[in-house]
Amino acid sequence: MSHAPARPADAGGSAPPRVNAVVAVLAFAGIVVSLMQTLVIPIVPELPQLLDAPSSDTAWAVTATLLAAAVATPVMGRLGDMYGKRRMLLVSVVLLVAGSVTAALSDSLVPMIVGRVLQGLASGVIPLGISIMRDELPAERLGSATALMSASLGVGGALGLPAAALIADNFDWHVLFWTSAALGVVAGVLVLTLVPESRVRTGGRFDLIGGLGMAAGLVCLLLAISKGADWGWTSGTTLGLFAAAVVVLLVWGWWELRVTQPLVDLRSTARRQVLVTNLASVAVGFAMFAMSLVIPQMLQAPEATGYGLGQSMLAAGLVMAPSGLVMMLTAPVSAAVSKAKGPKVALMIGALIVAGGYGLNIVLMDAVWHFVLVSCVIGAGIGFTYGSMPALIMGAVDPSETAAANSLNTLMRSIGTSTASAVAGVILAQMTVNLGPVALPSQDGFRTVLAIGGGAALLAFAVASFIPRGRPAAGAAAAAEAEPAQVSAVKA
Repeated sequence: MSHAPARPADAGGSAPPRVNAVVAVLAFAGIVVSLMQTLVIPIVPELPQLLDAPSSDTAWAVTATLLAAAVATPVMGRLGDMYGKRRMLLVSVVLLVAGSVTAALSDSLVPMIVGRVLQGLASGVIPLGISIMRDELPAERLGSATALMSASLGVGGALGLPAAALIADNFDWHVLFWTSAALGVVAGVLVLTLVPESRVRTGGRFDLIGGLGMAAGLVCLLLAISKGADWGWTSGTTLGLFAAAVVVLLVWGWWELRVTQPLVDLRSTARRQVLVTNLASVAVGFAMFAMSLVIPQMLQAPEATGYGLGQSMLAAGLVMAPSGLVMMLTAPVSAAVSKAKGPKVALMIGALIVAGGYGLNIVLMDAVWHFVLVSCVIGAGIGFTYGSMPALIMGAVDPSETAAANSLNTLMRSIGTSTASAVAGVILAQMTVNLGPVALPSQDGFRTVLAIGGGAALLAFAVASFIPRGRPAAGAAAAAEAEPAQVSAVKA
């Protein structure tokens, strides 16, 4: 097993002067990219009128970003390992800016979807940032920094909803995208100015066939998951896409095991620590997104339902916002637990906290402060789980495979969130109450989704228990310093 090598501290024991700046810039870039998750949520109901298109078509403004992110994340990770992680991170930020400007200039469906696809292609920033940290930071800073970078995926989503709602309520909707473009430019300039390029590279040729095969398989899978409720789960289109995904991904796996320089090293991925961590990541992604689906809907449901609180989209976003701050604060705590007891323990603790949060929400759902409390508890658990995953992945792969391995882990979380959306959609569509002529999800429906979210967190706990017991992060860091041959290409 390869342990997570990192650059040792200076001889005098002090960190390089730009370490804090590198961590801050990369975390900021991660938050900016993750804002794209919730950027359009406040205007989704208005998109048919704004773009003069049916709602079934405007839904692609969300779906297209999901599909593009799924394809881009592992591809950018592999390209980063081959040609430079900072270079690919900058390419990702440029794509985000280009997509934001395209959407900001759009008044019809096609340019909006093109812009959202380009924004989705920027999703590789977080795994690339984690990989840059592994190559550039002193060993004693690596755990807390990568935990913060990993948690930025949830932080941006939580903070983005109230910010987007505030902009949508007070300005023209195009300002949403001009704002994201400006943030992308700031992130790009900061990365270009303050983040060094790593010399840890694999070189070689890009596996184009593997990239196309993986893209086709993932698009079929996620399209079936995300649109199955609209098309019908037993429709020919949905079942055909699921079947195509299975066939394409099996053929893709056969190819990846035989090509000399694969897009994804499936043999490394099959190592017990990596495989089990990725499986746990699917369950954690499911558990995280269940909260994001239920809490805003219950807060905005009319009081006449008997359970709704009649809040605005902005108020619902503000209720969710503290969870993002809690994720940021608990990420370093997760790193400290990983250092003392090992990242496996931190992951299991986080999963239990998330499950406890869902248990609370099933009981407490009568006041706004109940939802603030619940979202903070679940956010703390997510901070623990997301903070521990990079340490588990980096402790099992070679430095030259870091970006690709972290990208695959990020993809597993995304598959979990997509599945949560599909499952919750089916449940809430079936368990309804009538409010006049309108059918709305029932309180029991929401409780069922919450129970399933808590069950997913407990499943993550159970799966994580099968991760091999390794040395705490401190031991891995010490081993890294004692094995310079493993990272002979790391910048001195």
